Amino acid sequence: MSIRAACLIVTALGGITSACVAQTQPASRPQPVDWREQEKGILANQVQLTFPGRFVKAGESYFSPDDSKIIFQAVATPPPGEAEEPFYGMFVADVARSAAGRITGIEHIRRISPLGSANTCGWFHPTDPGVVIFGSTITRPTAEEAPGFERLSGRYRWMFPPEMRIVSCRLDQADGTAGSLEVLIGDDEAYQAECSLSRDGSLLLYCSMESNRGDLFVKDLDAGRTTALVQSPAYDGGPFFSPQGRRICYRADRRREHYLQLYVADLDFDEQGNVVGLGREYQLTDNEHVNWGPFWHPGGRFLVYATSEMGHTNYEVFLIDADPGDRPGSTGSIKYGTRKRRVTHAARADVLPAFSADGKTLIWTSQRGAGKASQVWAADFVMELDATVASNDS
Repeated sequence: MSIRAACLIVTALGGITSACVAQTQPASRPQPVDWREQEKGILANQVQLTFPGRFVKAGESYFSPDDSKIIFQAVATPPPGEAEEPFYGMFVADVARSAAGRITGIEHIRRISPLGSANTCGWFHPTDPGVVIFGSTITRPTAEEAPGFERLSGRYRWMFPPEMRIVSCRLDQADGTAGSLEVLIGDDEAYQAECSLSRDGSLLLYCSMESNRGDLFVKDLDAGRTTALVQSPAYDGGPFFSPQGRRICYRADRRREHYLQLYVADLDFDEQGNVVGLGREYQLTDNEHVNWGPFWHPGGRFLVYATSEMGHTNYEVFLIDADPGDRPGSTGSIKYGTRKRRVTHAARADVLPAFSADGKTLIWTSQRGAGKASQVWAADFVMELDATVASNDS
């Protein structure tokens, strides 16, 4: 969040959330859009997975390695007369499919985080799908107005509760209590979240506010060794390993505070294969927009992300090249930040995109449904990609 869970509080999405629907100008009324027609050849069989009857709002969802489950954060719809929770809980659900294998919805939804806690950035263990990790305060944050960044209007704040830490949970033991959670990183001193794992599950990549800014670290869970990767004066966050684990993607507001740009960087390894730092860094976007939530296509050649390019009340998902253009045999014509292509076309926010393990399904957070609340959607990803290089991850 997280702008991938940066915990931005917004009027449109509410609560602590990963969605950055920032508004710096008076909102204009979105015009009706035939998004199914506009998304032909890009997305197909769009289906809403969460609904207001169960959740006031939901988002930042990711598939399990076998695509049979999703993890997401949400605020449950309270009983009549009761107030909704101020923070997101963490939930898991089974993916329901038709006989043909098409996603039709989700079922067996259950909460795995303690009531009253603030939660974000859920992620499945890549080799043990029975284990998940996520950011959690475990108990209720001591201050609902935790330290954070504000937008110009003061209506939006990205909160960094110092109690936010990274926890793991076994799904067969998850009962929604603190006793089912194991703390991997963190204490009550500094926000630590925005977490993901390497493809073998041995490396934990995350953002920490120990220095009062967002820095990126990687922890070797076997050796217990922590290595600093990105320590710029800006807020760097939302990191993911590339599919082959040789690079990371992330976003940062170095150009202008709170206006995020996308980055990819090579990881440096020692002779034993241990990550020892960061190599060359590549900036993919450089504009006046908020670009955030980058996520790798499983081929390692592309990123999807959300941007305010269409307006701060109408974030959309785009695809961009994330290939260095210097692989053996490459013509050099495909380089980082080129061939940007729009993916979503609905009014209001489409944010936090993520692919299934096979790259055939896109899951994201959208306000296109009835009621305009943020909910989880999924669709077949049918955009034509360059098959000759789509499986490379240098």
